Parts: sequence; structure tokens; C-alpha cells
Amino acid sequence: MTVTSPDTTAVGGRPVVPSRGKLRPLGQDEVRITGGFWRTRQDLNATASLPHARSWMDKLGWTGNFTGSDATPAHRRGREFTDSEVYKLLEAMSWEVGRGAAAPDALRAQIAELTSAIAAAQAPDGYLHTAFGRPGQPDRYSDLLWGHELYCTGHLLQAAVARARTGGGDADPLLAVARRAADHVCEAFGPDGTPAVCGHPEIELGLVELARVTGEQRYLDQAALFVERRGHRTLPRHHFGWSYFSDDEPVRESTVLHGHAVRALYLAAAAVDVAVETGDDELLRTVAAQFDRALARRTYLTGGMGSRHTDESFGDDFALPADRAYSETCAGVAAIMLAWRLLLATGDGRYDEVIERILYNVVATAIGDDGRSFFYAHTLHQRTPTAALSEDEEQLGFGGGPRAPWFEVSCCLPNAARLLAGLSCYLVTVEDTGLRLHQYADSEVSTRLVDGREVGLRVRSGLPEDGTVTVRVTKTDDQPWSITLRVPQWAVGAQLVTTHGRRQVPVGDIVVYRAFAVDEEIRLELPTRPRFTAPDPRIDATRGCVAVERGPLVYCAEAVGEDAVDLDTLRVDDTVPPVDAADGVEVRARFDAPGPDSWPYGPPERRTPNSRATTALRLVPYHRWARGGPSTMRVWLPTT
Repeated sequence: MTVTSPDTTAVGGRPVVPSRGKLRPLGQDEVRITGGFWRTRQDLNATASLPHARSWMDKLGWTGNFTGSDATPAHRRGREFTDSEVYKLLEAMSWEVGRGAAAPDALRAQIAELTSAIAAAQAPDGYLHTAFGRPGQPDRYSDLLWGHELYCTGHLLQAAVARARTGGGDADPLLAVARRAADHVCEAFGPDGTPAVCGHPEIELGLVELARVTGEQRYLDQAALFVERRGHRTLPRHHFGWSYFSDDEPVRESTVLHGHAVRALYLAAAAVDVAVETGDDELLRTVAAQFDRALARRTYLTGGMGSRHTDESFGDDFALPADRAYSETCAGVAAIMLAWRLLLATGDGRYDEVIERILYNVVATAIGDDGRSFFYAHTLHQRTPTAALSEDEEQLGFGGGPRAPWFEVSCCLPNAARLLAGLSCYLVTVEDTGLRLHQYADSEVSTRLVDGREVGLRVRSGLPEDGTVTVRVTKTDDQPWSITLRVPQWAVGAQLVTTHGRRQVPVGDIVVYRAFAVDEEIRLELPTRPRFTAPDPRIDATRGCVAVERGPLVYCAEAVGEDAVDLDTLRVDDTVPPVDAADGVEVRARFDAPGPDSWPYGPPERRTPNSRATTALRLVPYHRWARGGPSTMRVWLPTT
């Protein structure tokens, strides 16, 4: 592994700051998204989603749990993990401050207010959780299976890291709270403490990043200890099985991500952090192999993960039913976290593809146009019309259905919010010879190379609709350095245009190395023509179907309104390529008459050449579905 210049300072606005790896991530002070698809979503996140989340947490008493103003400890409000939602909101607010919030003073005031409440709820020994340990409540750590105490602490630590790196620094009050909490965890669960784990991984991620900020070795040691304790079935038995809690087999012995999708992905991301910081390349290779197998066998076309509603878990290999896709928003965020860590450690551009797919087809799909509703799960086939929901009613069911203003379990909105607020940090990295672009968005880059030279770029991108990407050099000297561009797998036939002319370039990383001039421009033209995609034949649920993609986007057929067509009778002619159309893509399709209702089985259909007429059917980007009223939808389209 190439060692990059260590950079573990407490400022710079980076969610992940490994001490070594192939690539050095840039912070919010080095790269900013300035316009386009993702800036629109960042602004919506800031102006609508963050205030919306705060208002619901206040209304339901989740923030009041820290002050006791809404209820006595014995009558605490909300589920056992709601502390973590407040912490994720704090983290998102901190990244928003780092991004350059429109009203930073107001946001800082909210951060200070919440920090004060949280600090007041912390016990003298550092323990912090509002559902356990106080008068009238269960004892501390009396329910490690479901209590989420260490899980919540992990999110507290990540919030404190975000605050420290976006202006709070070493003296930030939230960081002090986090250090006391982490010290308590190390005492309670260290080598001489209770040899146990939490039922939901997350503390491991927080401990490693807190160690990176503070330089405190025992936080890293405790994270490594938790990772090694996993899989020895120390948690109580449960009908979901130990795999649900990531406690069925040691991390080093597993061959594929399995069990509860978010838990498995958080644990894998933490294992990568531990491997990087301890120099454990064997552990790193093991986790990479687990993720690779999950991507090849247990991932939806959208990049979504989790195909079982009962336990929010990965299914068996190739068990990917479209109409039972769970694909939780949080699993999408967690998969990006894991892919990003592996990318920084290994430099393998395959992980760029994973991040791009999830961003455009899970994260962008999750949030409503007003920023005040969101999907918890992401089906790929909605058979019955989505329901219209009240704007002021908390939804108890969270395993499917339409976007909702709020759920009893509302982990997904603050999770997506913290990712979107810090999204600029996932665009560009520094490598040995220059800069490497991973995701394309309108952005400004100003940073230093490994040798200390100052360089700058202005990036403009029309994605996802238009594949033209321009990179203009805004700062350089007279010495050579490299700009590495990514040609995605979907962009076969891409063209690179420089001062030396035009040429076709292959899929993969394209390195332009030379002494650049200020205002010199590189243009990458990525074909975004629509295409059919066929599933692996081992995915039984989608055999005989095709999907349509265009650029990084997955498309779907959607039927809106009471008189909408029955998409279950849809048949697509895959011998006629899809074409661009206004506001979408068109395919040739027909709707067959439904069969009798008496019995859904019969003799096999005799296959004869198809001569029935087809008509044009418009498909829409998957991230746009369910935005125009109750609708049905399907991604996988049966062929004629």
C-alpha cells in the first residue's frame, strides 16, 4: 500500500481521514459543489430537510429526552435508538456549516443548543443514553441485543468528529462530550471490562475516527477489539439469528456480507478503518472480497442492498425479487461509506462505480421534491398505487410504501442528510502524481499536491442527463502533474478532447500528465444513450425481463392516477433499442390482456414469433418515480 502524506488534523471538513492509503481525500475547504444536480439537492437538504428533521424530533420529544423537559426519564419518548437520530442531525448540521451554510450563525446556535442539552444528560463517568441507567429505566447495558447504547454512542462520536473538523477544533464542547463517552466505553468494554458487543455495529466507526482526530491510541485499540469480538455469539439468541446482529461468524472468516444489511455494512466499513490504521492488509483484503461477492450476487441494479423485509437483511445469492426489494436508504449510505473507504485504501476505481450507482439511484430517489418526505425502503416494483399520506402523521410502518414525512423509525432522513451535506468530500482525491476525479459535479477545487504545490480546477458536468464534463485548470505552476479522469463502465466510446486533439478513450481511469497552463481545458464526452440491461439468469425473479439504463440512471415504467395502465401486463420488445424522448426514454411495448382470475397456473405458453403491434412507452428515471401522485412502477420489464 502506498503511504500518503499523513493528515489527521482536526479541521478541513472530511468525514474520513485515514493515516495511509493510495489516495488522500479532500475536505470541504478544498472542494465545493457549486451548481447542477447535486448542488440543488444539497441546498434542499439545507433549507428543508434539516429544519424538517429538527421540527419532528422536537415535536416527538426526541430532543427533549436529553433535557427531561418533555417527560421524566421513566417516560422517555421514542424508540431506544432515537438519540442516534439527534446525533446524525448534529453531524449533518456540522457538515452543512463546513459546506458554507447560508445562515451559519443560526446553524451554529442550534448546534450549541443541542450540544448543551446532550452534555447535561451525560453521567459523571461519561455514560450517555436517554433510555437506560436513569431512575425508573432499565440498567445500563442490560439489553445489548436491542438497546443500541453503543450504537448511539458511535453516532455521537461521528457527530463530534464532524463538528471538530468544521470549525469546532480540539476545544469544541461536543468533542469533549464525545471523549468522555469514549473513555467510558474503553473502561466498560476494554480488555479488563465486559467482553461484549452491541447488537448494532457503529461504535467501531466512531471510535476509529475519534482516534484519528484526537490521536488517542486506545480508541483505535477499542475499535479493533470490538471488530475481533464480533462473530463469537456472545449476544443472546434471537429468532432472527445471530447473523442479524453481525455476531454469527468472525469478520475474518466470513466470505460475503450477510445478515441485517446496515449492520453488516457498518461493520465492514469499520473493519476497513481498523485494517488501514493497524496495517492489517489481510483484514483489508478479506473485507474487500466480502463486498465484491455481495456486489456480484446480492445487490440490486440500483445499487440497493437488502432483499428481505422480515429482518432488513441480505438474501441468499441471487435472491433479488424486484417487488420485495428492501434496499433501505441507510444501507445505501452505508454502502457508500464502505466503498469510499476501500477506494481510499486501494485506489481501485471499481468502487467509484458503486458510489455513483447508489448516489443517483438510491440517495437521489429517497428524498421528496420538497425535502420533507423520504423513502425508508426502495422497491423496484410497486404493484398497488402508493398512498397519499398526511403531512403531520408519523408512520408506524417503515418497510415500504410511499415517501413519508416521518416514520417511527426515521434513521434514513438524517443519514441521507449527513451524506448530502458532506458530499463534496467524495468528488476528488490527491494521488502520488496529481489529482483524481471520482464523481462529476459542478465544483471548484483548490488544494496542494503531495509535494506541496498549489493547484486548482473548475469542473462542470451535465450529468446525469448530459455526459459532457469539462475540467479547467485554475491554478498551477510550470511543473508537470496529473489529472486522472474516470470513464464509467456505461460510457463505452467516450471521447477525450485536450489541446492535443480528440481521441476515443477506454473505460477506466484516463491520466493526463503534463505541465498545465492556467485556463487550459480538458473535455470528456461520455455517451449517455439509453440501453437495455439483462439480469444474471440466476436471478429467478427477473428472468425473462430487461431493464433500461441511461448514463448512470436506472429507468422505470410508471403509471400515475386512477385510470393508469396495469403494469403487470406490460411486455417490452427488446429487439428495438430504447431511444431518448422528452423527459425520459421510450421503448416499444404492448399490454397483454390479463388471464382468468380463477387459477393462475396452466400449460406452458407455446412460443411463436411475435407479430402483435407495439406502441411507444415512455420511461422515467427511477429517482423521479412517485413524485406526481399515487402510482405504480416497475424497473424490470417482461419482454415480448
